[in-house]
Amino acid sequence: MIERIETSRAPLPAGHYSQAIKANGFVFVSGQLPFAPGPDRQLPNGIEAQARQCLDNLAAILDASGSSVDQLVSVQLFIPDVALWGKVNAVYEAFMGTARPARTVVPTRDLHYGALIELNAVAVVDAR
Repeated sequence: MIERIETSRAPLPAGHYSQAIKANGFVFVSGQLPFAPGPDRQLPNGIEAQARQCLDNLAAILDASGSSVDQLVSVQLFIPDVALWGKVNAVYEAFMGTARPARTVVPTRDLHYGALIELNAVAVVDAR
């Protein structure tokens, strides 16, 4: 069974996709830009604030799916400049705590809307 996940605690999709899909004991979280939930699509100032917002969005979507940060399997981070990595890593480490999912960091060209970070993720979901 495939279940579409949607929560108002993270930015709602602006296109033809779901915040996440739950299937076969996993939740697949779509790319999250650093927008806060709600209609205001302003980016926070600075990479630390943007990284934290992306991670907060991820946590809200995982919670809505019945999963959590502790159940993350894989996280992919996209940044437009590898020089941002140190600051992103510090926010990521503080946010994740003891969770240590597999991780990929991909230096890219410009991200949509001028964002400094985007992430997607896969987590397991406990059977309910």
